[in-house]
Parts: sequence; structure tokens; C-alpha cells
Amino acid sequence: MKDSKISNIFTFGLREQKDTDSKVSYSQYTMYANCPHQWKLTYMDGHRKQDPSIHLIFGTAMHETLQEWLNVLYSKSAAEASELDLGKMLYEHMVVEYKKMKEGCGYDFSSPAQLKEFLEDGLNILDFIIKNRVDYFNTRQLNLVGIELPIYAKAIETHNVYIRGYLDLVFEDTYENKLVIWDIKTSTRGWNKWQKADKTKTAQLVLYKKYLSEQYGYPLDRIDVKYFIVKRKLVEGMMYAQKRVQQFVPANGSVTLNKVTKSFENFIRNSFNEDGTYRVESKYPAIKGKNGKNCKWCPFKTDFEKCPKENRHNV
Repeated sequence: MKDSKISNIFTFGLREQKDTDSKVSYSQYTMYANCPHQWKLTYMDGHRKQDPSIHLIFGTAMHETLQEWLNVLYSKSAAEASELDLGKMLYEHMVVEYKKMKEGCGYDFSSPAQLKEFLEDGLNILDFIIKNRVDYFNTRQLNLVGIELPIYAKAIETHNVYIRGYLDLVFEDTYENKLVIWDIKTSTRGWNKWQKADKTKTAQLVLYKKYLSEQYGYPLDRIDVKYFIVKRKLVEGMMYAQKRVQQFVPANGSVTLNKVTKSFENFIRNSFNEDGTYRVESKYPAIKGKNGKNCKWCPFKTDFEKCPKENRHNV
């Protein structure tokens, strides 16, 4: 990473993790927010299940490829970054992730044709980013000060529960004198207005902003957030040039931060005792959501013993 007057803030502030600590991730919170019963089955009861998905493989591989490229771009030079074979890197990451997921589920869950399609989509994304690198990664304006920067902080003061997460990218914007947290998302055609309005998606960076400030002692009002969304597909038949990248800045001011913090703290208080143990006496209803959207991708959707149909509620 290039020298930065503020980059040294990341040399301290990370609390040592202890095995006795109760740890939660943002994904736990979103699962609870969508369906408390799925959270209970997964974490409290220990029935951890995840359906294999080519989308997860592609997302992980794209993250790793972009992060490795950016590390070279900012720690060395644009010339050295341009010599990297990003297509080969993406392919190798996809192979590794596929093998790991196949070992976990025990069967081939994707076809060669589908894997080829996703790889070709990824190559198109990378080609677009490289050709438009200055539009997104201007090394004169942005200093890279963190890749997979760890967050480990007490969720709320009254409970022995810690939030653990990793920030995809953290930049110093030298023009604005701010830090900017970037989260890389892969999407088929980008986020529509409903996805942008989905608080379970956008609350992630709002919380990370809060805990980054608290953990590293950086002023909250000098931290911005951004979703860097890469699109596998473009809309066919359009008469104008389309971008493979969509950038979205969610509401992250004090009003939004207070709402998100309150919701997250309610999750902690309802689900954990002050000593960090689970609150087994709390209620954890099964929530189907609008048009059954929560059940659609739930690994327990056909497990009627653990989640009886008659116990599933719309809200």
C-alpha cells in the first residue's frame, strides 16, 4: 500500500479474540432479521446447512481476484498490475472454491456449461474494469489502506458478545480527506430499486462504519461507505453503452445509523444473555416473508420436522 498519513491507524486497535467470546457476524443478523427461526436452527441448534451455489463460488473468486489485483496496483504500480493474468487468476480461484464446495456437499452441483458461462461473465467484468481503471481506482485520489480489514468489537456494552467481520476494501480519499469503506458485490444485472431499498442489504456497511470508527478511533463523520457492484449480464438490445460496474452509496447518516444500531442491538438482547450464552427462552418465529421469499432459498424449506409448514408465518 502507498504511504498515507492515516494508514498507521490500522496498526493498532484490533482486540485479541478469545475462544470464550460469543461472536456474531452481519450475516447472522440478516438471517435473524429475515427469519428468527432459521437463525435459531442454524446457530443455536447447530444445524448448519448451506445449499451449494455457483453464485457463491463466483462471488468469492471475483472478490479474491480483484483484491489481489488492487494489492499489486497500490503496493507496486499500474504497470505491474497490468501484467497480471486476471483471467487465469479468476479461473484458478473458481476451481479451488468449486472443489471445496463439492467436498462439502458430496456431489457436482453445476455443469461445465454453467461454469464456463460464469467464467466468461467474469472475464468481461475484469476487462471492463481494467479498461476503465482510472474511473474507479484513481491512484492519485485514492490510497488503499486496507484489504479484508478485520472488525472485532463488542456488539453492545452490556453483553459479552462481539461482532466479527472483514471490510473488503478501505480507501483514503485524499481529495475529500475521508475514509471510504467499499463492499464488493456480484450481481446478475445490478441492484434494482427494491434491492437498494432492502435494509438487510444496506445496513451492513452502516454497522461496519460504526464499528470501524469505534475500533480504530477514526471520526465517524469522516467515514463514507460504498457498494461496488459488478454485473455479469448486460441488458440486451440497448442503444447506449452499458457499464459492468454499478456504484451505490446507501443512506448512512446519523438517523440511519441509529435505526440500524437499535435493530442490531435488539437482535443481541433477544438472542443472548449478558454472559454471551444463548437465550433459549426467547421466541424465534418462522417468517415466510412476502410471497414466501424467505423460504425460497432456506436450506430448511423442505425439512418439515424442524420447520413445520403450519408454523410458518407471513410476518
